[in-house]
Amino acid sequence: MTQPLRHPALYHRHAALGAKFAAFGGWEMPLEYAGGGVLKEHAAVRGDVGVFDVSHLGKARVRGRGAAAFVNACLSNDLDRISAGQAQYTLCLDETGGVVDDLIAYRFGDDDVFLIPNAANTAEVVRRLTAAAPNGISIVAQHELFAVLAVQGPRSAELLAGLGLPTDHEYMSFTVAGYQGTDVVVCRTGYTGEHGYELVVPSHDAHTLWDAIVEAGARPCGLAARDTLRTEMGYPLHGQDLSLDITPVQARSGWAVGWGKPEFWGREALLAEKAAGPRRVLWGLEALDRGIPRAHMAVLSADGAPIGEVTSGTFSPTRKVGIALALIDTVAGVSEGDEVALDVRGRRSAVRVVKPPFVKSSVR
Repeated sequence: MTQPLRHPALYHRHAALGAKFAAFGGWEMPLEYAGGGVLKEHAAVRGDVGVFDVSHLGKARVRGRGAAAFVNACLSNDLDRISAGQAQYTLCLDETGGVVDDLIAYRFGDDDVFLIPNAANTAEVVRRLTAAAPNGISIVAQHELFAVLAVQGPRSAELLAGLGLPTDHEYMSFTVAGYQGTDVVVCRTGYTGEHGYELVVPSHDAHTLWDAIVEAGARPCGLAARDTLRTEMGYPLHGQDLSLDITPVQARSGWAVGWGKPEFWGREALLAEKAAGPRRVLWGLEALDRGIPRAHMAVLSADGAPIGEVTSGTFSPTRKVGIALALIDTVAGVSEGDEVALDVRGRRSAVRVVKPPFVKSSVR
């Protein structure tokens, strides 16, 4: 039996703004808004400031003596590289080195770590951590207790500072601030390539903060613009560019692996793949004609042989050209700058092999 879609705390706010909704990880979330659409929302984030409701993202708390050490022994990145008040992108792997999920870990202290997984994978991440947890370590799912608002764009710091929230902390760090009687976690993170912040606020108070941000001039943005923005940056999306079948070695996400750590899930398989070399690797593709790459299109060599597959593809509103991420077989021997092709319903569409990002990032 299909489970009904869950609604975020701000659902009625989105509906009042004329949002078009779509399903994301079991949640009904705004795809785009009336009077704007993807192109205007994308442009607002690149040139001014936009706000996304990303409350469908999961939330889980790991607490107890040695909680950070426990998480570090499970997830891929080295949590000991950061200290209290910092966040880290990391991966939950299975024993084969495949990616169960990619997530953000907020280190509140040695005994307190807050995790933000992807919506569809939250239950599985919590299940795996719970199964592995020793006595004294608790893993509590808090998926619906908190909302997450992403304020992104060149004017994001100015807008939030105008609301009395802190904005001068370093990239991938966070602070807890009071806003109209409630605590808000303000983290210098995002998924757009622009200077921005992600705000974690109790769900029952989310409407107050959302209203203030919108009234201060942020354009409401849906998850369609979030996807075009992240693709321009070459940021992976779990289920497409990372998955149980696509390892971090293949996806060029080895920077999120603590290779020197003695222990993390999937370590042996990943070390073996790294030593042998992956059978395929993620590249960027840039259209040389009017074609727009889409997921699952075949990548073809100069002589028409299949050498890979598009994992994410879209039209770049910033570059005005089709762009894609694609897994390409290493035996094909492609290099940056090579011209290959896509199979677009039987028609060849020329693309150039590039290294993302497709648009310069300004996050640091």
